[in-house]
This record gives sequence, structure tokens and C-alpha cells, in this order.
Amino acid sequence: MKKIALSLLMTATFSTFAVASDYATKDEAQALAQKAAAYLKDNGMEKAAAAFQTQGSEWFDRDLYVFVMQKNAGVLDSHGAKPALVGKNLLGLKDTDGKLFVKELAAIESEGWVDYNWQNPTTSAIEAKSTYCTAVDASLVCVGAYQ
Repeated sequence: MKKIALSLLMTATFSTFAVASDYATKDEAQALAQKAAAYLKDNGMEKAAAAFQTQGSEWFDRDLYVFVMQKNAGVLDSHGAKPALVGKNLLGLKDTDGKLFVKELAAIESEGWVDYNWQNPTTSAIEAKSTYCTAVDASLVCVGAYQ
């Protein structure tokens, strides 16, 4: 009986590590956002928005995806996980704890992080997320990592 219990505990432990390693880190999110910001600067919004929404492209990595919003306005110009949100003003959007996280994101002037809860596209579960945004002119290029 002890061997079975130990075996189940070890399986659960290794399964947890396997799932955790499938999540990207905050450093990886920041690096992808900075890479996307450079791409936006070099290619303009139309080309960048289309690229950021192309599934399977370099702009997706595990649970990471790029989204671009208009600074202070909260209107999305591109969203890798949910393209249907493009063109929508999300300033009034709240997370599951009632936090107006889009309002906080849109207020970032040059770069910064915002923590909130959001649906992970790879698990469909509501999870804690830290999103890094960096400004490119009047836009914010953002990538968040689930925790």
C-alpha cells in the first residue's frame, strides 16, 4: 500500500513539473513583447497586426501571444488569442476579481507590468497572469505570462 501511495505521489509531482514547464516565464513574455515592438516599428501597424494574429507564427510560444492596444484608449489593434476583440474598447473590462486591468494596461506610458486573472488559451482555465507592455508611439505592445 505504501508503494502505491508513493507511486501516486511521485506521478502527481512529476505531472505538476511537466505542466509548469509548459508555461512561459515573465522574462520570455517581456522578450517577446520587445521583439514584437521592434517588428511594429519596422513594419507598421497593418502588417504587424496581421502577423501577430497568425496562429503558429513566431509570435506565439506556448501560452504567450502578442496583443496591441491604443495607449490611454484601451482599443485593441491586434490580439493573437482572440482576434474578435480587435477594434473593441475594453477599458471597462474587469477580471474575475473585479479589477479594471485594461484601464491599468492602457495607462502605461513607456513600459510596465500589470497583474490580473485571465483565461489561458491553452488550458481554458482562469489563471493569474502578469502582462508586460512597451510603448511604440501611441500603441502598447503587450505579452503576458500565466503563473
